[in-house]
Amino acid sequence: MTGRIHSLESFGTVDGPGVRFVIFTQGCPMRCAYCHNPDTWEMNLGTEMEASELIDKFVRNRAFYRDGGITVTGGEPLMQLDFLIELFTLAKENDIHTCLDTSGIAYNPNGTPEFLAKMDKLCTLTDLVMLDIKHINPDKHLDLVKQPNENILAFAKYLDEKNVDVWIRHVVVPGITDDEESLHKLGYFIGGLNNVKALDVLPYHTMGKAKYKKLGMDYRLEDVPNMDKAKVPELKQFILDGIKERRES
Repeated sequence: MTGRIHSLESFGTVDGPGVRFVIFTQGCPMRCAYCHNPDTWEMNLGTEMEASELIDKFVRNRAFYRDGGITVTGGEPLMQLDFLIELFTLAKENDIHTCLDTSGIAYNPNGTPEFLAKMDKLCTLTDLVMLDIKHINPDKHLDLVKQPNENILAFAKYLDEKNVDVWIRHVVVPGITDDEESLHKLGYFIGGLNNVKALDVLPYHTMGKAKYKKLGMDYRLEDVPNMDKAKVPELKQFILDGIKERRES
């Protein structure tokens, strides 16, 4: 089986534990205002590669990744669910740690039995999910990424039910995702999950602007400055306070 691949990174250090072989899939329905990879959005582009070919690339350099594994990101990997299942099946046959970096947007709790069976299968093959929650407020989420967040939050709960380890990622953008109320509500939601192993609060930066200009695309956050990294611990604390309140309630 082949998948549409945007690019590969042989030395990923922020995409899960250890040094990772990172596979960027092609295609994503999200339109995040701060996306660094808008060239991954179109579904029918990319290079077709076989799952076995990607595993072979990892195995040839296995010693290099002895404390890491494979991370599949995007784009949105769940848009190529069958390919992802085959890739992770081969990975587990080769004793490779598997990590899925996803927005969860492709999950549908009311999907067909076939789809839900495939999701269940994927969960048995996935060691870690890095889940990006863009905004806890439904209206602000829709404005920020042009997609609703109901299925994303449902996906988080589904992973909890399936006991799949999760790292939550949240980007703090000045004036958009950094208000105390939203951060506290995000924490309150996370506090209801038992499978969260880490929380990464990431400061927004403007390094993606150059790519949009090169691609001839408008950058919706043109006037939004970098997030002051010194503020991140305080902003993360709002989330942690929400987690604490939920777990004590």
